[in-house]
Amino acid sequence: MEARHLRYALALAEHQHFGRAATAIGIAQPPLSKQIAALEREVGAPLFDRTPHGVFPTAAGEAFLDRARRALAEMTAAAGDAGRAARGETGRLRLGFIGSALLELLPRLLGRFGREHPDVRMQVQELSTAHSAAALLAGDLDLAIGRGAPRGAGAENLTSVTVGTDRLVAVVGSAHPYAGQAAVRAEQLREQALIITPADEEPYVRAGLRQLLGEDAPALRRATEARDVHTIVGLAACGLGVGLVPACVRAAPRPDTWISEVRPRIDLPELVMSFRTRDRSPVLAAFLDTTREQCPEVGGRI
Repeated sequence: MEARHLRYALALAEHQHFGRAATAIGIAQPPLSKQIAALEREVGAPLFDRTPHGVFPTAAGEAFLDRARRALAEMTAAAGDAGRAARGETGRLRLGFIGSALLELLPRLLGRFGREHPDVRMQVQELSTAHSAAALLAGDLDLAIGRGAPRGAGAENLTSVTVGTDRLVAVVGSAHPYAGQAAVRAEQLREQALIITPADEEPYVRAGLRQLLGEDAPALRRATEARDVHTIVGLAACGLGVGLVPACVRAAPRPDTWISEVRPRIDLPELVMSFRTRDRSPVLAAFLDTTREQCPEVGGRI
């Protein structure tokens, strides 16, 4: 039994005449009559009464037609679902990201992607660069956004594309002596209580500060550590010291803080989006398309 047999039976039930039904479905009347007869033999019961006044479903025919309608509807839905999945309109995307990516990059990407792909299930998780890279290599993530390209065993199987650059800036509470300054210099930071990310989370921040302040700078030894950029800003607003955060924090200003440039400048590793090169997921492909649209500088690198 094929889908066309179901359509033939439904057309005959609708038009109640072999000739009209044959015209409606685009075949000659004799083949339609033969197909309906073959269908009845396969079912093992007459599905239609042939009368001088028309062709009408029997009780067996009514039961068969009810199932046939549902079966064809399911087949149509199945084809539609398959097409949507192939276009990346349904499915799942697992994303790991560092917190600072939420300040500028991800609001653009997730907002646009969510509006255009409302049926895709987004599973997002804030992770350090090292942890998101490890999860991507292990197959637990589809996409990772961190500082610098992943390294180590398996990294050769990943594609990594720069999606942003940044630098460190200093954030202080509005009552701090540095509030109002366009920039703070290294000698000023050496005498301050600093608020920075832990070395195991973002080692490049420590490395840059050691180079700027000196290997054994007291400010680094007594620094307060916080893992989240928003926590660093909040502690600075409370007057606990000078927070050192990516410049993208300017995208979410707080009225009780002041942001100054750091001189000399400390550049951060590039913000990098990574994914498995051989991943053929339509959902991933759709998200990468959104990235190209929202980050024109990426261009053909993805």
